[in-house]
Amino acid sequence: MRQIFKYLSFIAFLLLFAACGKNNIETNDNLVFRYNENAAVNSLDPAFAKIRPSIWVCNQLYNGLVQLDDSLNIKPDIAKSWTLSADGKTYTFVLRKDVRFHKSSLFGADSTRTVTAADFTYSLNRLLDEKVAAPGRWILQNVESFKAVNDTVFQIQLNKTFPAFLGLLTMKYASVVPHEAFDKPGYDFRSAPIGTGPFQFKIWEENVKLVLRKNPLYYERDDKGVQLPYLEAVAITFLPDKQSGFLQFVQGKLDFVSGLDPSYKDEILTPKGELAPKYRNSVKMITGPYLNTEYMGFRLDGADAPVKDKRIRQALNYGFDRNKMILFLRNNMGTGAVNGMIPNGLAGSGATGYTFNPAKARELVAEYKKQTGNNNPKIQMSTTASYLDIAEYLQREWQKIGLNVEVDVNPPTTLTQSISTGKSSFFKATWIADYPDAENYLSLFYSKNFSPGGPNYTHFKNAEFDLFYEQAFLETDDKKRQELYKKMDELVMQEAPVIPLFYDKAARFTRNNVTGLGINPLNSLILKRVKKN
Repeated sequence: MRQIFKYLSFIAFLLLFAACGKNNIETNDNLVFRYNENAAVNSLDPAFAKIRPSIWVCNQLYNGLVQLDDSLNIKPDIAKSWTLSADGKTYTFVLRKDVRFHKSSLFGADSTRTVTAADFTYSLNRLLDEKVAAPGRWILQNVESFKAVNDTVFQIQLNKTFPAFLGLLTMKYASVVPHEAFDKPGYDFRSAPIGTGPFQFKIWEENVKLVLRKNPLYYERDDKGVQLPYLEAVAITFLPDKQSGFLQFVQGKLDFVSGLDPSYKDEILTPKGELAPKYRNSVKMITGPYLNTEYMGFRLDGADAPVKDKRIRQALNYGFDRNKMILFLRNNMGTGAVNGMIPNGLAGSGATGYTFNPAKARELVAEYKKQTGNNNPKIQMSTTASYLDIAEYLQREWQKIGLNVEVDVNPPTTLTQSISTGKSSFFKATWIADYPDAENYLSLFYSKNFSPGGPNYTHFKNAEFDLFYEQAFLETDDKKRQELYKKMDELVMQEAPVIPLFYDKAARFTRNNVTGLGINPLNSLILKRVKKN
């Protein structure tokens, strides 16, 4: 009851906010962009922007040295230009002089100040500070040092070449923050952030409401010279049930819904993945490639004997039709992962993976049974309720090739913990790219990245793979590096520590009056160019 009361109070607040806001926001709410988060925002501090809900809010609040456009090209942000030394290790950034922090009493009488190179020194040092314990520390693992040369020149020295480094700097971890907020005793930056982004913090009542307001000092302008953002505010609610959030959208109370959920996918989409006819006059669907590979993983040093055998892992890979699964269970929103772990659209993709071959699958299973004497190998697959339909489909298909697979349904947090600690020998997982480079996916199989300290949840170890991986770090020729990426992906497919299921497709649904939202393969939410007509 208390949660319902808070939610109704928030709606009342938004109505008042729309009618009487300081900037005379119109009563038709055309200047407020509204969406619902079914998951919690853990922090508004960019150093802790680890999960998507927090990253989406931080996208509105902060800027870094560089940014990505919708085609994943690296573009200037606070750094208006940069150069790279001949040895590929030293980046020198020249900063803009017109970027200011959001207004705050922390800055004294002027209420703000200009961002300088020293602010980036401070912000990156926060990531390295063990007392802060920021999860974003890893983006600086190849950094030897960094310094402010002067107020407008910032330099980063790497300890080895790493061509994907600029991509890492587009992540929200690398955002600039003011030291004043951390110098003041008792100031809670996590819930009262100060950035430089197109929107500034207004209100946050955790798990109930979050409101951002237009930053009147924002530096970016559109092609006609009009200052961004166009919107006056962003209002976020936190209904945990995705179906309830979708209902709010259908009723016109929200402007935006991202992604598909089994609870409503058949309501809004046709079986072929097109927008359902009854929504075509009121809703726009935006789709595009999403750098997200859904897969099953095997813990190779676990206790489950059947999945330790490569023949069983290969049989499971051959034993189901990925495209059929996508058509009937995902309304065609995705592509069967028949080309390895690297999704389509990233340089280095296109490895030879697994296609549906039930005869080959049965042959491998029969060979395993004959050699081991285990005529009824039992395998337990761990998943969550959201993927139960896929798990049950796989279970039925694998039964046809002679394998008995049990489905174990876990809460998301429990499964994540089990995967990290090695308690699940066969598990459903997702890998969404943090930055636009195929190295992101290959890091899952590097032996020095064993979980829980790194992302190698399968504990895959292969000397040839490790050699290729380390060579790719030193390779400055893009074409040669991409060839190494493809070799690594094909080697992983041969050893089969994973079963790639599908490459995801991003889907966004907006009201017809929303323009400028766009879509990108990282599924980032960028609202600075959004308008409501």
